[in-house]
Amino acid sequence: MHKSLCLLLPLLFASACTRPAASSWDAVVDAGYRGKPGAKLAGVPCYPSLSQALAAAPPGETPWRIFMRKGRYHEKVTIDRANLHLRGENREEAILSFDDCSGTPAPGGSTLGTRGSATLTIRAPGFSAEHITIENCFDYPANALRAENDPAKIAHPQAVAVMISAGGDRISFADCVISGFQDTLFPDAGRSLFSRCCILGHVDFIFGAGQALFEQCEIVSRDRPGKNPSGYITAPSTSAAYPYGFLFIACRLLKQGPGVTAGSVRLGRPWHPQGDLTVSGSAVFLNCWMDDHIGPEGYAAIGSTDSSGKKLSFEIEPDSRFFEFGSSGPGAPASPARPRLTAEAAAWYTRDQLLRGWKP
Repeated sequence: MHKSLCLLLPLLFASACTRPAASSWDAVVDAGYRGKPGAKLAGVPCYPSLSQALAAAPPGETPWRIFMRKGRYHEKVTIDRANLHLRGENREEAILSFDDCSGTPAPGGSTLGTRGSATLTIRAPGFSAEHITIENCFDYPANALRAENDPAKIAHPQAVAVMISAGGDRISFADCVISGFQDTLFPDAGRSLFSRCCILGHVDFIFGAGQALFEQCEIVSRDRPGKNPSGYITAPSTSAAYPYGFLFIACRLLKQGPGVTAGSVRLGRPWHPQGDLTVSGSAVFLNCWMDDHIGPEGYAAIGSTDSSGKKLSFEIEPDSRFFEFGSSGPGAPASPARPRLTAEAAAWYTRDQLLRGWKP
């Protein structure tokens, strides 16, 4: 395992909110705070939960800055106000965590579904986060070990940590950990930037229709015992109208633990939600280092069900938009199944092209 691989530590902290906070913060969140929510300490309103601090943000689009002290915050959060900025004390110890999954019962007798499972949902523009961990802590491994006839087994274990949905645009994450198993990160709308982040999962753990740029990130595949392939990194559903979907620049594709064996992980699958034929998923890897869990097969087929209930299967086609350029490491073998860009074509895949005028 690469020595810089991020490690999630199940730590609990109870810091006091009496330490001075920088005047640039509009609110401080502290898991150890026991006073009246919103009371000013060191001149800044203090809250025991992120949800309370978000609820106190005034309406409008003026930037609102929240500092999150060390602690594990068991909350399910939706960002629906523009220009919210969240900064943690450090990414290993400021943790936003929840454990819903697609099969979690919902009010009214149905289930939450993948979109309803997210720990953090962003549906407003201008959100940024840095130095925090956002995780979906649904226990996928324990659920997978249950017998098929066990009534406690959840059939649909998709569990999203971060979702960018309609309304979300110009979203940035810097030096964050985004952790889960199946369907960890769901950038399904707008433009987003992930810089120096660590993203963990196994099945389709970066998926959706948005335009997302990953710069100098660690993309970490986790074990899925007894399954071959053991995982798929991307499942983009990019609209055919957009030339860019997911773009990985100078990232490191790593593996967590000895169970992720050589050649057991695929770079992506072409997701067509509800069999939608107007999508043409795009995932491009430029100058990325890859460990040996990435095999020569490169990609895999994916199933879907259309609106009539008909089951469909989508393969990587000659015109599919999955490419590499400048891959290195033991997981970067030359293979006809892994299309390479020419240097001339790779020059079109840049930060500025994908972000389309947004200057983070």
